[in-house]
Amino acid sequence: MDSILNSVKKVIGGDPTDNSFDTDLIMHINSIFGVLRQEGIGPESGFRITGDTEVWNDFTADDITLEMVKSLIYLRVRMIFDPPSSSLVAESFKEQIKELETRLYFEKNYGGFVSNE
Repeated sequence: MDSILNSVKKVIGGDPTDNSFDTDLIMHINSIFGVLRQEGIGPESGFRITGDTEVWNDFTADDITLEMVKSLIYLRVRMIFDPPSSSLVAESFKEQIKELETRLYFEKNYGGFVSNE
């Protein structure tokens, strides 16, 4: 199982063994989990991490939702913690965040399938 904190560190280019920024990253990750709770994603009682012991399946066992949540958390943490210097890359991240949030909404409310009829 992947530690939430360590996997976020890895995708933002950090060393999972370096804990210099753990407090900052934990705060940002937990903020995003709070936003997801308000959107009805994840445990009804909410979810937070305190270190590197919590794993992704602690948040949800739903693989489809989980993969989108992982991407969303990475993008949002990156935008807060280490924003891209290129405005084009930043805009691309923002668009990806919006798309993931929309798809999570549809997954939560319609089981992922939306008919065009």
